[in-house]
Amino acid sequence: MLSRFEWMIAGRYLRPRKEEGFISVIASFSLLGIALGVATLIVVMAVMNGFRAELLGRILGLNGHVMVQGISRNIEDYDAVADILRKTEGVKSATPIVEGQVMAMVKGTARGALVRGIKPADLKARELIASKIVTGKLDKFTGKDTAVIGHRLAQRLGIFSGDRITLVAPQTSSGPFGSVPRMRSYEVAATFEVGMYEYDSTFVYLPLKAAQVFFRTGNKVTAIETFVTNPDDVPATRTLIKESLKRPYRLYDWQQANSHFFQALQVERNVMFLILTLIIIVAAFNIISSLIMLVKDKGSDIAILRTMGATRGSVMRVFVISGASVGVLGTVLGAILGISFANNIDIIRVWLEGLTGAELWAAEIRFLSHLPARIESGEVIVVILMALALSFLATLYPSWRASRLDPVEALRYE
Repeated sequence: MLSRFEWMIAGRYLRPRKEEGFISVIASFSLLGIALGVATLIVVMAVMNGFRAELLGRILGLNGHVMVQGISRNIEDYDAVADILRKTEGVKSATPIVEGQVMAMVKGTARGALVRGIKPADLKARELIASKIVTGKLDKFTGKDTAVIGHRLAQRLGIFSGDRITLVAPQTSSGPFGSVPRMRSYEVAATFEVGMYEYDSTFVYLPLKAAQVFFRTGNKVTAIETFVTNPDDVPATRTLIKESLKRPYRLYDWQQANSHFFQALQVERNVMFLILTLIIIVAAFNIISSLIMLVKDKGSDIAILRTMGATRGSVMRVFVISGASVGVLGTVLGAILGISFANNIDIIRVWLEGLTGAELWAAEIRFLSHLPARIESGEVIVVILMALALSFLATLYPSWRASRLDPVEALRYE
């Protein structure tokens, strides 16, 4: 048990006199290093978690968890196949779609785009789209002459809801003057912004019938987009889907499509954790050096305490308390700073961009239109425990040296 005497002596050593100023400076840098290391680690882990969660939510919100495609041709009896899929265990919804690459043109300005033909009712059921309409209304998304496009694509083309957009297919049509590009004009019923740059700047939705006419698929679809109840358990649901379908189909799930991307994120996250942990380790070495200098400076004091009856264990505990107090205080300050910064990181980003006039978060480079952060309580606890453990371990050797100091030798050279 720690005695009041040991706490008093340790507290005295934490408030050094003027002649001990250099030791105080080293201890202050140790505290600052631990605080910055803990704060930086919490912020970086929160941003990495937020980045992964945002990307996963947007990718899975617009793209099906499992794409069911024909082996060598488009799917003809798509409504019957979709009904079978909806009745499969673990499947939440199945949506027939027609998908194709086009060139979107408005008054000479052209942009590449991805067209998805979908039934109006199915598009309205997409919460990620229906809740992110910027201009126009989804109620106007009917017939064969309307389109819903990404808001950033609309901005780049300089159009608004109610204007018309011309889509040019890569396939050509034969005419009296040879092959000519196939194109058609559509009225923009609404624009959406889901917050992911790639989707907001490339996606164009057409009514399913309109897409079938435009891409000349007849009464067929290119794929059936399937959403499952548990995206993380998609391999098991994929097996059930394969068993429920009577004919062979090509199944392509979201983990196959994005595995390299999320694996890269995980590797980057682990490497960042290791690199930033070095900050805390360096700060822990500063605690060692400051305590060793403190032990050397307090040699006569230690000798007097020993002659007055203080045990070696008592002397060791005094210096453990002194060093650990720096680590605990630095860890607490770092945790408070890191959590506060992570919770307000996007506000801080906007403030810094307004102050400097520079764009710190380019959506076209980083995929998301804002800087995400998601604090995981388990990770914060791990970081705090790691910092406290390193701080405590850093005190053991200097404290052991102090406890082994010979009082006679220390007083002889004073």
